[in-house]
Amino acid sequence: MATKLAPSPISAFHVIPPIFRALKITKAPGLVPGIHPRTNTSIFGEYLSGFRPIFKAKGTEQTSGLVGDETLAQNKTELYQSLEGINRGIFGIPSAKKSEIEGLVKQLEYQNPTPDPTLNLDKVAGCWKLVYSTISVLGSKRTKLGLRDFISLDDFIQIIDVAKGKAVNVIKFSARGLNLLNGKLSIEASFKIASKSRVDISYDNSRITPDQLMNLFRKNYDLLLGIFNPEGWLEITYVDDTLRIGRDDKGNIFILERSEEISP
Repeated sequence: MATKLAPSPISAFHVIPPIFRALKITKAPGLVPGIHPRTNTSIFGEYLSGFRPIFKAKGTEQTSGLVGDETLAQNKTELYQSLEGINRGIFGIPSAKKSEIEGLVKQLEYQNPTPDPTLNLDKVAGCWKLVYSTISVLGSKRTKLGLRDFISLDDFIQIIDVAKGKAVNVIKFSARGLNLLNGKLSIEASFKIASKSRVDISYDNSRITPDQLMNLFRKNYDLLLGIFNPEGWLEITYVDDTLRIGRDDKGNIFILERSEEISP
C-alpha cells in the first residue's frame, strides 16, 4: 500500500521541467541561466559578451531556412554526444564538462523553435525522460540514501497533463540484495501559467511504492523529497517535438527527451 507523507519545505529538484522543472524557462529559454558579470541583449534574449547568437536579427539577410535547420540538428547532436556516459549528471561531473553542456544548451535556447511555450502547450504535454540535470546527489546525501552501493537510480520520467494542469515526476529505483526489488517515488504537482515561457509549480502529494522500498527510505524521506520535489517556478527555454530544456528558480538546468512511456 502506497505511503503518503507531507514534505517539509525543502529546496526542490525540478525534474518536473526537472522533471517538471523542465517546464520552466529562463530568459535565454525546463522547464534561467546563472548570473553573469556582463551580458548583452538581442532578439534572442541575453547572452554573454563575446558569445554570438546563432541567427541574425530580424531584417538582416539570411541564406535559407535549411541552413538554420541543419545548424539546429547539429547542435542537438553535439548536445547528446556531450551527455554520453555521465548518468544524467546526478552524481556530479567535472566543471569543464558542465560548462561544455551549458554552452551547447545556450546555443539551442537561442534557436528555440517555440519561443512562447505556454501558448503552445501541446508541445509540452505528454511523457518525458530526464537525460541531464545540474541537480546532483553527492557526499553524505548520497550515502544516507543508499545510492552508493545498495540502491540504484533508474529512469526519471515526467508526465504532463495539460488539460488538468498536473505533472507527475516518477523516479525509479532498484535495490540490490532484495531480489532486485524495483520501486518508484511518484511526486504529483500542479502548475499554472505565469508568463509566455514560465509556469509556477506547487506540490500536491508524493508516495513510494512498494512498501518495502518505502521502508528503506523512511528515515531519510524528507531528504529524498527535498531533492526531487519540483515546487517553485520553471522556465521552458527550449522545446520541439523531441527535446525540452528548462531552468528553475534555483538556477538549475533540466534536459528531457520525449518518451514512449505513458504510465506513471
